[in-house]
Amino acid sequence: MSDPAPPMTYAPAQLRIHQFAALLPGPRLIVTGAVHGSERCGTRGIERVLSELDSGELTIARGQLTLVPVTNPLAYSKGERNGERNLNRNLQPRAQPQDNEDRIANVLCPLLARHDVLLDLHSFSSLGEAFSLIGPANNSGALEPVAHAAHEQALALRLGPRRIVEGWLSTYAAGVQLRLARTQPSERATLLNTALSHGVGTTEYMRKTGGYAITLECGQHDDPQASRVAYRAIRNALAHLGLVDAAPPPACTDVEFLRLSEVFDRHHSDDRFSQAWASYDVVAAGAPIAVRHDGTSVLAPRDGYIVFPDANAQPGNEWFYFAHRSSRDIVGTTA
Repeated sequence: MSDPAPPMTYAPAQLRIHQFAALLPGPRLIVTGAVHGSERCGTRGIERVLSELDSGELTIARGQLTLVPVTNPLAYSKGERNGERNLNRNLQPRAQPQDNEDRIANVLCPLLARHDVLLDLHSFSSLGEAFSLIGPANNSGALEPVAHAAHEQALALRLGPRRIVEGWLSTYAAGVQLRLARTQPSERATLLNTALSHGVGTTEYMRKTGGYAITLECGQHDDPQASRVAYRAIRNALAHLGLVDAAPPPACTDVEFLRLSEVFDRHHSDDRFSQAWASYDVVAAGAPIAVRHDGTSVLAPRDGYIVFPDANAQPGNEWFYFAHRSSRDIVGTTA
């Protein structure tokens, strides 16, 4: 393998989109990086694949590949999670865009809809092992309709990371209901948007349009290994989907399949964790996780795992998620 190419430059007022269309039919895959501007591992992984495509080391033999190294250029230029707000919330086209993320959505959403598969590359602030987030089982419900769950899971099993997590949007929606129940209308201006649809981001939008999608959390923001996880996932996806002439990667057999079940908000600026948590730290039922400003302990509701702990969360917003082992069968090893 050649060394990665030097990082590209990205203008905040435009999206750089790279497309490769083979002369033979096949799936249409889109890979996105830096939906959050501080999460740069996906960008580096995409740039490495672009370098291989430009040099001829890699060729798209079937189907279509679209690469978006920096999906939120304003946030990326700032080195921050958001440009003006979180692009990965309430993602939809808007007739009258109000901010940077609305304007991106008006380009990004039609682009997603023209593809069959999305691989969205992210990273996280705490320490922890890389993992994939997938959608629910096939359903035609209003919250998160899914038509290709087996194909989605089959791809997740081949990206590299062994941990697969489900249940994000339904858990987020349940958290919204709890947030509404505990607050007065006058207090809600400081909260996350309380519409259930506010949890819709890139992968949820992709599923709504009939495709399938995976969020790959490649590791901690500053871990050099995270960009390698991103690169390997792209190459594995290309081989698994048949876009390149390469041996398909085998399905992971050492799978840890988890389900997000609860989200805990930070209520007050003096709420604090009982220790420094990393994503997927194991906790036993009843173990202390955090302490509220009034001294009330936040205890683990059952044996499980801490996910996305954010010691800097703003009051009224997501503080951490809780996960447990999933009872969902591991299927899709041959899809």
